[in-house]
Amino acid sequence: MCTVVIEVPSDDSIPTRVLAVRDEDPNRPWDPPGEWWPDEHPGTLGVRDRRANGAWLAFSPAAGKLSVIVNRAAEMAEPAGGFSSRGGLVLASVTGGTLTDPPTSAPFSLVEVVGSRATVTAWDGVALRREELTPGVHMLAHHDVDDPRTERIERWLPEFRELAGAAANEWQAKWLGLLGRTSELGTTDDRAIVRDNRPLGYPTLSLLTCVADVSDAAVDLEWAELTEPGRWGSPSFVTA
Repeated sequence: MCTVVIEVPSDDSIPTRVLAVRDEDPNRPWDPPGEWWPDEHPGTLGVRDRRANGAWLAFSPAAGKLSVIVNRAAEMAEPAGGFSSRGGLVLASVTGGTLTDPPTSAPFSLVEVVGSRATVTAWDGVALRREELTPGVHMLAHHDVDDPRTERIERWLPEFRELAGAAANEWQAKWLGLLGRTSELGTTDDRAIVRDNRPLGYPTLSLLTCVADVSDAAVDLEWAELTEPGRWGSPSFVTA
């Protein structure tokens, strides 16, 4: 149950700010941000799921595009042929593809950032809905955008909003400092962002954190793998 925090600027000349925490089964192989699809998607970098060859997060620096997907807390019957990979939707989003309606995947929320604009497309197994985010700080997990049904949103969105408008050279440190403070709750607390989802019946733990500035002409992304799945531990960030 991943988490995304995003600040949409009111000024088109200011980059969109993104913080994304990936929850996944530690036994499912993956690759850190890189250009893993040079033939099919040249110029696209992302966090690759080796099993399905899709992406949890992907971006095109030259186009100023970034997309990241989170699973939704919605149940739907799996079709006879099985679900298609949600990771393919992320790559298609960055490279100009379109979603089928209805999608053939399990439920999701797809965050798409293009320069200073951001949208969230949600598929709950019944309807496909698209929402353009207003300027300001928003948070998304396994329900809707800014949805207080998600305990971590109800607890931490107000504090992330207090950091809105931080200086360009300070925002990442401030956001990551707050993320680190959220871990003081304990990884199995429903309000935790860096978390262990196994008590909820899912084999997933927080594994990876990405922070990015997205402008019309660039995507500047840094990432860190958590030293111990599900625990913050002050990871070291590197540039993608």
